Amino acid sequence: MDKNGKVSTNLINGIATITFSHPKGNSLSSRMVREVTSAIDKFAEDKHAHVIVLRSDGDKAFCAGASFDELLEIKDLKSGKEFFMGFARLINAMRKCPKFIIARVQAKAVGGGVGIAAAADYTLASNEASVRLSELMLGIGPFVVGPAVERKIGKTAFITMSIDAEWHDAFWAKQNGLFTKVFANNHDLDEAVSTLVKKIAACNLESISQMKKVFWEGTENWDELLEQRAEISGKLVLSEFTKNYIKAFKEK
Repeated sequence: MDKNGKVSTNLINGIATITFSHPKGNSLSSRMVREVTSAIDKFAEDKHAHVIVLRSDGDKAFCAGASFDELLEIKDLKSGKEFFMGFARLINAMRKCPKFIIARVQAKAVGGGVGIAAAADYTLASNEASVRLSELMLGIGPFVVGPAVERKIGKTAFITMSIDAEWHDAFWAKQNGLFTKVFANNHDLDEAVSTLVKKIAACNLESISQMKKVFWEGTENWDELLEQRAEISGKLVLSEFTKNYIKAFKEK
């Protein structure tokens, strides 16, 4: 696995796959977030891509969220806002993409990883896929991913995840609508993803595009909303509380 993280793509028989990997729990650097966003935008325009699978490598974690190393390097509001705008642009790219995006969640997801699972149109997971919004403990909050998570699981469950900041298992995530189905192991998960995307790849692209618009009705203000949320996070991440928390976490 590339020590700086890697994003790779392929397109076979109408099925586009975007895979991200990072040795630190598949955490996402700003560069990786840009590359995932760019890949979604590319496949959105590619007439040969009928469906997109978004996944990560390995079996230890689906996504540990934002890169702590980069968070520590943020020194001013402008760079702080820009860092979180990366996740805002990613969620908006997923929202606007005229193709269905299927998330394959094989293990734990934190913060931005939960946001990706929520912004996908259909999310399949293994029973190892616990989820956590730990941002409050970090001194910020799940502001940017919040609209996507709340849209998927409802306000009450979102408040629960935000306040207690604890792990919730895959069955809780399924019960609350974050995951569509949960499988006993990664082999069964991969079989289910493969079966589903083959069906979708055979569908009419125009029908998919129109359905996607229906699914995301009511989110037309998200370009502005997520930018406002990125600014909140960008300001809070500058606090001594956040800097000290990240340093202590990294020293564990």
